Amino acid sequence: MIARPALAFACLLAALAPGGVARAENLIVSVSNHRITVTPNYSGDELVLFGSIERDSKSLPTGTSYDIVVTVSGPRADMVTRRKERKLGIWVNVDSRQFIQVPGYLGIFANRPIDNIASPDTQRRQQIGLAGFPLPQRLGPDVANVVASDPFRSAFVRLRTEHGLYREETNAVTFLTPTLFRTGIPLPAEVPIGTYDIDIKLFANGAFVTKAETAFDIVKVGFEQFVANSARQHGLLYGLATALMAIMTGWLASVIFRKD
Repeated sequence: MIARPALAFACLLAALAPGGVARAENLIVSVSNHRITVTPNYSGDELVLFGSIERDSKSLPTGTSYDIVVTVSGPRADMVTRRKERKLGIWVNVDSRQFIQVPGYLGIFANRPIDNIASPDTQRRQQIGLAGFPLPQRLGPDVANVVASDPFRSAFVRLRTEHGLYREETNAVTFLTPTLFRTGIPLPAEVPIGTYDIDIKLFANGAFVTKAETAFDIVKVGFEQFVANSARQHGLLYGLATALMAIMTGWLASVIFRKD
C-alpha cells in the first residue's frame, strides 16, 4: 500500500509529464489527502503539500530564486474578543470586539521570513502573512480591517495561536529542487469541521509571479457525526432529548446516592 505523501508526489510527477501547455511560470500542486475524518479519539493530523513550478521560454531567467507562501484558511465564522480589567479584586469584561467571518484555522507556511520575500505593501496587496491577512471587525455600523498592531486584533491572533489554530512558520516550505517543493500542514486536535482552502503564491525577487489553489475537507464520522446531524436537522427534538436525558441522569444519581 502506497503512503499518502508518496501517492500525492507520484500524482504530481504524473501531472508534469509532457503534453500540457504552460505559459511562463505555472504552479501545479497536490495534497496527500483531500478528506480528513474526525473520530472520538482524533488527536490531530498533518497533511503534506507537494508543488512544482513549471517554466517555459517566457519564464524568468534560469537560476532565478523563487519563494513560496502557502496560506491555509479553515471554515469562517463570527468571533468575539473581550478585554478584561481587574476591578475590586474581580476580573470583569469592559470591552469587546466582534470579528466578522474570520477563519477558524489560519496557517501561513513559507520557505523564509515573509518580510524577506515581499515588501509590506506587497504583503498587504497579496494578503500573505498573519500581519497581511484581513481579519475584519465590526466598528460601530461598519465592518473594516484594521492594522496588525490593533490591540483587539493582536489579542485575537495571540489567543488563536496559543491553541495552535493560527500559525506562521517561515521555514516550513522546503525546495527539493529549484522547482519542486513541499510543506507539511499541521492540524491540531481542536481544528474545526468544514472546508479548508489552500492558496499557494509564487514570488521572485520580491514580486508576485503566479498562484494556485486547492482545498480539503475535515468531516466527522461515527457517533459524533450522528449527534451533529441530529442537532442541525432536528433541532427541537434534539433539544428535548438532551433536556430529558439531563433530567433522567439527575434522577438516577439521586436514587443511587440516596441515604436510607
